[in-house]
Amino acid sequence: MNDTAPLNLKLENPLVVFDLETTGVVAGSDHIIELAAIKVMPDGTEIRKCWLLNPCCRIPPETSAIHGITDAMVKDCPTFKERSREIYDFFEGCDLGGFNSDRFDIPCLEAEFERAGFNLAAAQRNHIDVQRIYHKMEPRDLTAAVRFYCNRDHAGAHGAEADAQATLDVLKAQLAKYAALPKDSAALDGYLAPRDPLNADRAGLVRWNKNKRGWMINFGQKKGAMLRDLFAHEQSYLRWICKGTFDADVRAICRDLLEHGKLPPPPKGMAAQ
Repeated sequence: MNDTAPLNLKLENPLVVFDLETTGVVAGSDHIIELAAIKVMPDGTEIRKCWLLNPCCRIPPETSAIHGITDAMVKDCPTFKERSREIYDFFEGCDLGGFNSDRFDIPCLEAEFERAGFNLAAAQRNHIDVQRIYHKMEPRDLTAAVRFYCNRDHAGAHGAEADAQATLDVLKAQLAKYAALPKDSAALDGYLAPRDPLNADRAGLVRWNKNKRGWMINFGQKKGAMLRDLFAHEQSYLRWICKGTFDADVRAICRDLLEHGKLPPPPKGMAAQ
């Protein structure tokens, strides 16, 4: 398909299709490093903009390994706040589009605007998440996987026993089909969901601070707060996490600290303060 083909979609408002590169994967607390946006006008005209931004914090090396942007590359770049008016004007009056944008890019952009004193009002705009179109038109459920990998219909779909057997059959077929897949469970886990060794939990909500040599909160208003300091002076915050809807591994870390004064061991090669 010609990537310069016109957009076959009637637009009441301009549509900004955008993508972000960020310091991490926690929408709302991680910061934008690069913002690329294409504004499609109702008449089909396309306007392109790209901003490289200084996030005012260190870019984790494992994140740089993914998008290729390092601290040195952005140290002399403007911050999001310094470019916020220009970016806001580009997005003003536009609908929003992206890939997985409903779950990540839009919340992340909205948070950056809020910190800069602007209200993106994303809820009042139309959203076109291309990933949602993909998933609706090309189902990725178990029935579709059985048909694709096992070349059969999934009889008994949504029955637990039939679904469990079908899932195992699909896994066997995937391991046979893709020679590049790791053939031991630990390596396959790491391949499917790479783990940052500095994260104490899978989502990275608790992270090792190399400078302070200890575990810190890596999200929200308390981002950067050391767990040892919260235990000493603000245990109510740890109790809030324990009672919240956070993943079980995060709640377990805070519970162990509250009940036993115990923190996870330092990452390999790191020493606690």
